Amino acid sequence: MTENDHGSAPSRQRKRFPGISSRAYEHPADRSALVALRKLSGFDTAFKALSGLLPERSLRLLYLSDSVRVSDAQFSHLNDMLRDACYILDLEKVPPMYVTQDPKPNAMCIGLDEPIIVLTTGLVELLDEEEMRAVVGHEVGHALSGHAVYRTVLLFLTNLALKIAWIPLGTVAITAIVTALREWFRKSELSADRAGLLVGQDVRASMRGLMKIAGGNHLHEMNVDAFLAQADEYEKAGDLRDSVLKILNVLPRSHPFTAVRAAELKKWSESRDFQRIMDGHYPKRSEDKDASVSDSFRESAGHYAETVRNSKDPLFKLVGDIAGGAGDLAGDLGGRLRNRFGGQGSAKADGGKASAGDDEARGDAGDGQNEG
Repeated sequence: MTENDHGSAPSRQRKRFPGISSRAYEHPADRSALVALRKLSGFDTAFKALSGLLPERSLRLLYLSDSVRVSDAQFSHLNDMLRDACYILDLEKVPPMYVTQDPKPNAMCIGLDEPIIVLTTGLVELLDEEEMRAVVGHEVGHALSGHAVYRTVLLFLTNLALKIAWIPLGTVAITAIVTALREWFRKSELSADRAGLLVGQDVRASMRGLMKIAGGNHLHEMNVDAFLAQADEYEKAGDLRDSVLKILNVLPRSHPFTAVRAAELKKWSESRDFQRIMDGHYPKRSEDKDASVSDSFRESAGHYAETVRNSKDPLFKLVGDIAGGAGDLAGDLGGRLRNRFGGQGSAKADGGKASAGDDEARGDAGDGQNEG
């Protein structure tokens, strides 16, 4: 990467992460899927063949003709942020970025062959410099992870579902794929939030940006800590009916709810993983080809299991209690069987003279195994 690609270093002293792999900041569920796809032979070729069916060229021409391309001559402050973000995350090629007229605050990174970043005027007008820096870093994180490919496919499939809505079975099949992609993409948004934090290196600015997206440009009327308290209340409030409603509310969304995103980002910012990255210890892009698919899936499964165990949501608590109860029941039953049949075997071997002390010792051993 040359100085000409990125211009000068960031405007204030920020740590840079040479050669960083996107695996360093990806959410476990997002990472496991990406590692598997990167290992899948012919995946890139298949998507390039699919690109002929997707409206990517049309989208590029649309933004080129009806939006403003960010450069040294247009939205230069955004151009500086973009180059800074690519400099910090060591993204080799700076993706083109456009500002499009839309009062709704939004940003996206799309494209199969080459990603492009799009910001709406509503977002540009809403955020201050540090908040916007985190958003630009968020989108560069999408580009580094390769999420732009899957977002483009999601847009295509969503449009396709609308066009074939009159075909019952076709709608069911496409809807199932879109639902799975949306769940994946919601996790990828958490990944990109982390990338935005690595670029901006200001967790309060990242959370302020999310808070503004939720409540508008009234920062003097809002409070980050109170906003985070909303996320906690959302997770633990209500009963099983509310838990079901939460699932139904989030299913059609491509992004997690903003208060939840803020809480997840704060939690990650306080984690050992984040500190290790800031200390310069992180997986490198050169090692991506050696990443283990099975290890990634185990980590993803472990994350979901931990989420269920620690969640305050009524439904998740019920699932955790049922799973824990079933585990305790199975362990108790196993211990009883071991004690019973193990005890009979010892009694026969000793001529039926096994002592009470021996039984107690065997019982203690069985209990120890159950706890392990």
